[in-house]
Amino acid sequence: MTALLDGVSEEELSAQTPCPKYSLGDLIDHIDGLSLAFLVAARKATLPGDARGPSGDASRLGSQWRTRIPARLTELAAAWRDPAAWEGTTQAGGLEMPGAVVGIVALDELVVHGWDVARATGQDFDCPDELVEACVGFVNMSATPQARAEDNGLFGPVVEVPVGASPLDRLVGLAGRDPSWTAPG
Repeated sequence: MTALLDGVSEEELSAQTPCPKYSLGDLIDHIDGLSLAFLVAARKATLPGDARGPSGDASRLGSQWRTRIPARLTELAAAWRDPAAWEGTTQAGGLEMPGAVVGIVALDELVVHGWDVARATGQDFDCPDELVEACVGFVNMSATPQARAEDNGLFGPVVEVPVGASPLDRLVGLAGRDPSWTAPG
């Protein structure tokens, strides 16, 4: 993710993304917020009352986002390397869940939004299949019509992919994105 964000130009912040509600700047702000939320969750702490959550609003990026977000991503990765992060329960998004579930949700957010950033900016995206498959298992649980009706817009409608599609294409399709999406222009 850090390398992808490093490849974003200031001019691209207003670009469209595969997330219909987010410009690239909005998506980057979302990544900043979710990185903080999942860092705090890994540490079994709670966000301060005035800390912003993972919604996306490019106007909140500020001038230091290019150093703040990579530093936070580094902390996030280190926090989830601690086996204690995966044990017991923690909170994310206002919900108490097992640490192992929250860890997979964090991974899914970074993988799917990494793909989103790469597609919006024309960058290459590569993620080990075993990480993608872990995300597929998680997102697949939310791919049923009933789960989608209850997910409050977390994912779009499933986009069907061809039999034999790559694990990454299956993941983004399950997450409601068209694997063939390219940035306009």
